[in-house]
Amino acid sequence: MINLGNLSPNKGANRQRKRLGRGPGTGHGKTAGRGHKGFKSRSGSGVKPGFEGGQMPLQRRLPKRGFTNINTVKFSIISLSQLEKFDFDGEITTATLVEHGFARSGRPVKILANGDINKAITVAVEKVSGGAKAKIEAAGGKVVVTEIK
Repeated sequence: MINLGNLSPNKGANRQRKRLGRGPGTGHGKTAGRGHKGFKSRSGSGVKPGFEGGQMPLQRRLPKRGFTNINTVKFSIISLSQLEKFDFDGEITTATLVEHGFARSGRPVKILANGDINKAITVAVEKVSGGAKAKIEAAGGKVVVTEIK
């Protein structure tokens, strides 16, 4: 009967590791399976990522253009037409917009003047365009600009 006490792997399943450079008796002494001289026999050898045998590598052949600003701030854009459909009593903040699926979490919110708004709302977000601010205040609402976190 087989149980945990007498389990063993099949014959030949577990092989001993190749011990390189441990004398001529092992069969892997002296050059340790690397042959004689040449690039592949040296320590630290091996083709580096992107190396194409001396041909000009792809990353150097392609044109480089433009600039990516690593400090750019990505905003979640909300239009006034979305706020018109948004049924919420009280102050509309970034957290409430994220909670109701209008904005992405972890991003500041900017409100743009796309569409019209007819109800008086109080909005507290990181950025509001001039046109959106004018339309919200014309409808009897209030705009509070908060600090970007």
